[in-house]
Amino acid sequence: MAGHSQFKNIMYRKGAQDKKRAKIFGRLIREITVAARAGLPEPDKNPRLRAAISAARTANMPKDNIDRAIKRVAGGEDDTHYEEIRYEGYGPGGVALIVETLTDNRNRTASEVRTAFGRHGGALAETNAVSFMFDRVGLIAFDAGVGSADAVFEVAAEAGAGNVESAADGHEITCDPDQFNTVRDALVGRFGDPREAHLAWKPQTTVEVGEKHAETLLKLLDALDDNDDVQQVAANFEIADEIMARLTA
Repeated sequence: MAGHSQFKNIMYRKGAQDKKRAKIFGRLIREITVAARAGLPEPDKNPRLRAAISAARTANMPKDNIDRAIKRVAGGEDDTHYEEIRYEGYGPGGVALIVETLTDNRNRTASEVRTAFGRHGGALAETNAVSFMFDRVGLIAFDAGVGSADAVFEVAAEAGAGNVESAADGHEITCDPDQFNTVRDALVGRFGDPREAHLAWKPQTTVEVGEKHAETLLKLLDALDDNDDVQQVAANFEIADEIMARLTA
């Protein structure tokens, strides 16, 4: 098990700005709905639903919203059928991207994702064209204030995590997907709800993106982030801090 090497998992995460709250809540409700329908609508007996509820609580979603979504599924009131579809492709600078979606209209989603890639210097590829460059892992992240690096490391290691990285901005724990529920529950039991907890794509190596491609790449990521059907985007890029500062100023 690795120590505290300050590993930074390169992944374009959903923003939590107030202006995006409704969009974020919509994605979380969609995941709760799919999770509840995929198994029993009871968190104690459905690990995916438990994780979805945890993510919703972390995003400060009202409990009534969560309960209402689960009851709609349990009562047969919500019959929307969502498909989980993964898209893979390349962005500016040769960056590999994996886009995970939940959609009730695969033709619409495919068209919108393809358009986003095309407008921002990217191109979709065949399934598995880039996923071999990533490892599928369970990811649990906490704010730094929940405990010391040693305390988080001890609990994670005992639960079977594969890697722990602690830095000034927080703790990031990764594990085998099969161990995700066990590791997450052990950490939640000790430190409370995490900042995020889900299955993720961790790049095996990263591509350094210069200023020439960085701005277009960020626009592509923003376009994907704005799509209601997109749940998560993973990418294997790094942008130097000084470049990022100029682009986001």
